[in-house]
Formats: sequence, structure tokens, C-alpha cells
Amino acid sequence: MHYWWRARNPWFGRVFRTLVVLAFVLGGSSASGRWQHAPHPLSPLGAAWLAATVLTLLLVHRYPLPLFVLTAASAYAYYLSAEPGGPVIIVPTIALFVLTRRKGPVVAGSTGATVLVAAYVVHIVVAQTFAVSAWALFAVVWMSAVIGIATAVRFQFAAVAARREQADEHRHRMAEQERLRIAREVHDVVAHSLAMINVQAGVAAHVADRRPEQAKEALLNIKAASASALNDLRATLAVLRSGENRAPAPSLAQVEELLDHARTAGLEVELHGETGELPAPVDGAAYRILQESLTNVVRHAEGAQRVEVRFERKPGTLVLIVRDDGRGTVQPTPGHGLRGMRERATALGGSVEASVTGQGFQVRAELPVEGEK
Repeated sequence: MHYWWRARNPWFGRVFRTLVVLAFVLGGSSASGRWQHAPHPLSPLGAAWLAATVLTLLLVHRYPLPLFVLTAASAYAYYLSAEPGGPVIIVPTIALFVLTRRKGPVVAGSTGATVLVAAYVVHIVVAQTFAVSAWALFAVVWMSAVIGIATAVRFQFAAVAARREQADEHRHRMAEQERLRIAREVHDVVAHSLAMINVQAGVAAHVADRRPEQAKEALLNIKAASASALNDLRATLAVLRSGENRAPAPSLAQVEELLDHARTAGLEVELHGETGELPAPVDGAAYRILQESLTNVVRHAEGAQRVEVRFERKPGTLVLIVRDDGRGTVQPTPGHGLRGMRERATALGGSVEASVTGQGFQVRAELPVEGEK
């Protein structure tokens, strides 16, 4: 079964449904002619009339309003003729249903009311009476039922479309958040490691001739930093390939290793305070913020020799402060590093402030710790 061909060719379904309705109308009208008390078979003109009325359904999705009026008038005229009765009323029923689905109940109701009034006027002219027959009441009930059902279907389809749109938006938002998370992870790993490698390479180049032992130590530090960066990148790429979040999470349990990297870059690092037990998301975010702050000191703090790292535990909050003594520090233009720190904190309901102090530059992060008061 070539369902894909049907999906790509909507005319296939329209033609098929129209032929089914045509067979039903012609068959029902022929049977009605034979079952009447005074048998009156369907004439060729009547069959052609019915076929023309039904075939207009091929265009009802494009012109629902005029085709509803046309099919209603054609069906009404057919029932007034000498042809046998039958189910031709199904044709304006389908047209009214489509009209309601496309244009809404207000347009369909006003159009249907106009058609009923016009039919009543024709009835007055033809029958020479103002009496309302049972068929008129049936037409009102029939039209109201069709519009009501079509309106319910219209609202249901609108609700399904809205849910689908919300689901698409949610998937897009989640994909965007995942893209930003991966970008932050890669940036933090690469920026921190390359900053340390750059500093050590500069030291090695500066002392290579005069102090080869120090140059050798700098090269060993470069080797260690590059190996650490490669391991982190492999872990991140493994997550991307597998689609599973199994990469080793960064943690402040590795804070000494992080501080040692800064010390090998020539900085004097002081650590004050303790973090205590932290939820994994807060622990990882604090680690990355500290890592990026130290990276910025190494890369941008001119003449910085000393860095102070302080942890403070307040009720329900972890406060991280990183302060350096760089000279000539100015308020920085927010880049990927500062933006990434703020995004990590904001995702947890916290905040990050970066500012110039009297003796350098300071990063202050406040991260909420759930379950504490």
C-alpha cells in the first residue's frame, strides 16, 4: 500500500471520498424510486443532476461557502422535482461540515440561516402558503447538529495542533538548552586548559636557555594540562555520540587540583571556607564558575600575583567569591566565559556578579542550596 503517495497527493483521498458519496447517493436514490408506493425510477436526467451535485465536493475544501450554498440549493430543488427521494442531503451536509471547520461556526451559522430563509421564501412562492412544514423544522435541527459537531471537531483539531506546537517548541527549547550546555562545557574545558598551557609555554620559552630545569617543569605541566583537557573533551564527545548524560560530573571535591593548575601558572592562591555537602547540580556549577574565574585571572588579569578563593555557607545559599589583585583592571565586556557563568547560576535560580574592586577584579556567585533554610 503506497500510503506515502496518498500523503503527497491529497487529491487521491478527495476523489475516493467523492466517488463513495456518489455511489451512495445514486444507489440510495435508485432504491428509493423502486420502494415508493408508486414506483418511479430515477431518470437519466436525475442521475446526472445528482452526479453533478456530488462532484462539486471535489472543490469543497477550496470553496466551502459558495459550494455549500450551491449544493443546498441543488438538493432542495431536487426534492421539489418529480425525481425519487434519496440521500442527496448528505452532500450539503458534508459541505456545511467543511465550511464550519474552515470558517468557524459564526460564518457557517449565518450562511445556513440565510439558506433557510431563502428556502422558506421559495416555499411561500411555490406553495402559496406561510405554513411551516415538518421538513423545515427538520432542516433547522439538521443544520444546528452539523454545525455543532463540526465546531467540536474544529476545537479538537485546534487543541491537537496547539499541543503539537507546544511539544515542538518544548523540543526546540530543550535542544537549545542542551546546545548551550555543551557549548559551556567545551568552552570551560578548552579555555581553562589552553590558558594554563599558554602560560606554561611562555615560561618554558622564557627560561629555556638559562634554566632548563624550570623549562622542563613547564613542559611537564603543559603535558599534564593537555592530557586533562583531552580526557574532558573525550568524555564530552562520548556524551554527544551516545546521547546519554554519562560524562563524569565536575565537582568541588577536585578543587585542590583546580587550584594547583592556577599555582603552576605562577599565582599565589588562598582558599578560605568550606562548601559542605552540596547537591550535584550546585556542586558542578560552582566548580565550573570557579574554573572559569581562575582562567580569566590567568588570561586577563595583568600583573596578578595573588588570588583569593572564598566559600561561604548561608542559610539555603552557597556563596563563592574569587578576587585577584590584577593591575589596571577595567569592567570587562561580557564574553562567553562570563555569560556561561551567569547561565549556570541562573539555571539554578542563583546569580553571578563580576565587578572591579580597588585592588583587582572580583567574581561573586550565589547559588541556592535546596532543602536548607
